[in-house]
Amino acid sequence: MSPTLSTQHADTSSDFSSKRMFDIFFALAVTLCVLIWLIPLLAVLIKLESKGPIFFKQLRTGKDGVPFYCFKFRSMYVNTDANHKQASRGDSRITKTGAFLRKTSLDELPQFINVLLGDMSVVGPRPHMLQHTDTYSRIITNYMLRHAMRPGITGLAQVEGHRGETKEIGAMVNRVNADINYIQTWSLPLDVKIIALTAYQMVRGSENAF
Repeated sequence: MSPTLSTQHADTSSDFSSKRMFDIFFALAVTLCVLIWLIPLLAVLIKLESKGPIFFKQLRTGKDGVPFYCFKFRSMYVNTDANHKQASRGDSRITKTGAFLRKTSLDELPQFINVLLGDMSVVGPRPHMLQHTDTYSRIITNYMLRHAMRPGITGLAQVEGHRGETKEIGAMVNRVNADINYIQTWSLPLDVKIIALTAYQMVRGSENAF
């Protein structure tokens, strides 16, 4: 049975103002300490291997179902399937540099720009492609409840292992349930814990990251 969303947590509550302040502080720190030198370095590697832009932007579903452009380092050769086909293990579209970026989740770092723009949070339900939102909202009860909060660069679902390709409906149901559980139980200490677990997984690597 899918969980229901309590009205205890809403993104307009005073509690979430502290979440937004934390997001801005954390995103600024990452931008000034990491992105300022990492973007030029990765830009060279990306451009040396394949033609195309450094960044990949894609419409994703945001808070309250409002679409926004989500930024990533481009990890694939330019292709026509990017906006509707998930990456899969051994995907021929992924470049060698892109494989490293995806394995380490470094391809997600430009999303700190999305955080500063107010489209995303550091921690929250991962934003899905518009086509997937349309598809899964029709077949999974309470799917749209995961959009009650700004989407995150990382989230509870990801650190619990519910990341990567969703070939079966059950895989997406597990992800949605984790997302709704996060919204229901949100706290700043939980965000810090998820960030720490995400950093650990980046170093260790994840079998579902490809």
